[in-house]
Amino acid sequence: MRTTTRGRRLPMMAAGAAGLALVLSACGGGSSTGGAGEAPAADALESADGVTTVNFWHSMDGTNGETLGKLIDEFNAANEGKIEVKGVYQGDYDSTITKYKAAVQSNSTPSMVQIYDIGTQFMIDSGAVLPTQAFIDRDEYDVSDLQPNIAGYYTIDEDLWSMPFNTSMPVLYYNKTLFEAAGLDPETAPETLDEVGEAAAALSKKNGGPAEFGFNAAIYGWLLEQEIAANGALYCSPDNGRSGERASDYSFNNDTAVEFVDWWKGLVADGVAGNTGRATADAQNAFKSGTIGMTLESTGALGGMQKAAEEQGFELGVGFYPKIEQNDSGPIIGGASLWISGEGHSDAEKEATWQFMQFLAEPATQATWHTGTGYFPISKAALDEPEDVAWREQYPQFDVAVQQLEATELTAATQGCAAGSMPQARKAAEDALEGALLGGDSKTELTKSVDALKTEIENYNNSVQ
Repeated sequence: MRTTTRGRRLPMMAAGAAGLALVLSACGGGSSTGGAGEAPAADALESADGVTTVNFWHSMDGTNGETLGKLIDEFNAANEGKIEVKGVYQGDYDSTITKYKAAVQSNSTPSMVQIYDIGTQFMIDSGAVLPTQAFIDRDEYDVSDLQPNIAGYYTIDEDLWSMPFNTSMPVLYYNKTLFEAAGLDPETAPETLDEVGEAAAALSKKNGGPAEFGFNAAIYGWLLEQEIAANGALYCSPDNGRSGERASDYSFNNDTAVEFVDWWKGLVADGVAGNTGRATADAQNAFKSGTIGMTLESTGALGGMQKAAEEQGFELGVGFYPKIEQNDSGPIIGGASLWISGEGHSDAEKEATWQFMQFLAEPATQATWHTGTGYFPISKAALDEPEDVAWREQYPQFDVAVQQLEATELTAATQGCAAGSMPQARKAAEDALEGALLGGDSKTELTKSVDALKTEIENYNNSVQ
């Protein structure tokens, strides 16, 4: 695994791709877990007076937020008079990490925070968190039930820094009802980009099809990351930052990326793909309306997609994330994990947070989370829970994510790029993708974004040495 060096100061990047560098104080380096503090005594809660409050910042709204709220209520009921978890929605992933960075500066961090996958390196470098591994070691907590290629993403130098929670993978959503109306096989999802393009052409009203557009997806940098990984290529070098040294350069202007962007650009130019912009909600709502043939989205959207399909009267189909061509690689896990804040929090609060974290990882809890949202369960045993088995029998769409994850080998490509400036890189990739869809040359737009990030990643790495 990659060697992690944490210094005393690091840049706090603004939400924009320009990467305005602010500086925050961090707890100094040392070994991976030791430098960030030790877990409190296991009996820390026993000596606490009254109810210990766990303030939990998260980014779950809609159907996902409702399911999370029910789990919080269940935990609170079981721990009445002892622990009370207060879930506070902070907006989307970018908003949450931005607010957490500000909270580190003002010493007002929450007890626990949900941070998206690409924020992992920053969270480690911040020195503001207590590694999950510290509690695992203290309790000899059994992690064998965690899905290995999910836990592997958040494991650095053999330490699990955060607890995976809402794990997703991208899939192809398609409207089976529109497929049938267009003379396509509704039981066979397109598997390659060429097949998606052919189906989009047949579906689109421009060619006499039943759909407003055959394809539409958000201009979301995550989708470019996924296509690169799904074809076995790297997003940053060396080795996606996974082979013992920090990532020092981005490479999302490689041939795989260019081919993907050219493909997407061609569909828009041909009038068989829509362009609803960067907002994922806009692209989701377009598909949910029943007028779009196919879209690319997270498995975490499956619960909402299924509900919309039932309300709108169409049958939902789910397929593997399409690749340039069939191969043995696969997409990267996405979603987010849970982090325990260290400095400024009492031992009782840290222990209460750890207990809540364990509850969320339990097989029964993960089965409820899986069936309520579509996010993949981090627990292997959750798939054997009666609730989960029955749900997948009723809604076989949920099995697609299970099969895709099991078919994905954990490699440097499928682990994704571990770089502290990944949030800025994702936005820069979106700039490039948007520029191409609006008529720019794909290679030129991608290279422009890659070049613009050279100073960003260099400054970040220098600041944490």
